[in-house]
Amino acid sequence: MTTISGWVAPGFEGVRDVFQANFDAGVEVGAAFGAYHRGEKVVDLWGGIADKRTQEPWNEDTLVLVYSTTKGVVAMCANRLVEQGALDVEAPVVTYWPEFAQAGKEMVTVADLLSHRAGLAWVDGTMSFEDMIRWDPVVEALELQAPSWPPGTAHGYHATTYGWLVGEVVRRVTGMSVGTYLRTEIAEPLGADFFIGLPASEEPRVARLVSFLEGLASGTATLGAGGDDVPQAGPSLEELGELAKTYFAPGGPLFKAMSAPGGALTDEEVWHSPKLHAAEIPAANGICDARSLALLYGACVDEVKTPSGETFRIMAAEQVDRAVQQQTNGPDVVLLGLDIQWGLGFNVNSGIIGAAGLGGPRAFGHFGMGGSAGWADPDLRLGMGYVMNRMDIGTTGDTRSFRLMRSCIDAAQHAA
Repeated sequence: MTTISGWVAPGFEGVRDVFQANFDAGVEVGAAFGAYHRGEKVVDLWGGIADKRTQEPWNEDTLVLVYSTTKGVVAMCANRLVEQGALDVEAPVVTYWPEFAQAGKEMVTVADLLSHRAGLAWVDGTMSFEDMIRWDPVVEALELQAPSWPPGTAHGYHATTYGWLVGEVVRRVTGMSVGTYLRTEIAEPLGADFFIGLPASEEPRVARLVSFLEGLASGTATLGAGGDDVPQAGPSLEELGELAKTYFAPGGPLFKAMSAPGGALTDEEVWHSPKLHAAEIPAANGICDARSLALLYGACVDEVKTPSGETFRIMAAEQVDRAVQQQTNGPDVVLLGLDIQWGLGFNVNSGIIGAAGLGGPRAFGHFGMGGSAGWADPDLRLGMGYVMNRMDIGTTGDTRSFRLMRSCIDAAQHAA
């Protein structure tokens, strides 16, 4: 039996039980889960193995790459700038980024970027890994890129390009890269270990990912959604297989979106690279621990105390209300045609995500490829973070995070 380390507040013992059960069922290698409720830490758990090759244990300070869970944190940066009056989401992107006004993109708004409506889910042509991590070549390619559908008329998951699009707007507004803005204006004041652009000094803390194919070979891959105690959030495995023939085939929209820009991210091994960890790929290479992810979401829905003893909140309640207003409708034209809907950079609690039982109607957050998740419920004043190194495949999140978050939500609902 895997030994679980950490702590839970009274009333949240059930979360620890679920965390232990995930390991007992053989669906984890290494993982962590954290939660903040009413501005206070109530769950901080970790366990398992950080690197299967060396059997290094998952420690209190272990970090791991969280793929698209990064997008939710970038959305926090943008929404904070909106609240401060530095950014207008209804304004055309060219207001802040004049060079963007090429190839029919003059009227694309900042809200279009945040809600995946811009039609820029991939970049035509090819690009090397070295050019991709330099930032400017991707930005220049996006300036030249024509939308793949009329902006604002549909939404399709901008799996990688989201980070450069929103990140460049943040850079134009603040004069800082989005990773620098996150670090100086949010993460460091909160004492949160969430990095977009990992310092070399932190690389030894990073867990090694276990690919889905490796899990499949060992018999531990679970294919994500479903389970007797977790509502089925979307198509069955058989239906997903049929959808993938169209969307994820070479040349299909999801394949092009996932490998953008220009095929630079098609090699799975690049995700283990310190060079990739050190770059800023703000849609996909955030590196963090679970308590920091939970802290960030907790600080979106309540004030939390900083290490200096002051209080800090990323977004006021009014901006949260604005951020969770649904901006999209209908099928996602990139992500398998699924009923996944967006606010201002966050998944909102409707469609197939709403079927998963993850809190109230205003709950919001973001999931990452493989299973990581950051989620918050403003009405419960609850923020949660789940990270792991064993990659799984699901439609939105997976059973591990769903069970943990539902248990935590139940505890928060019953808290005195």
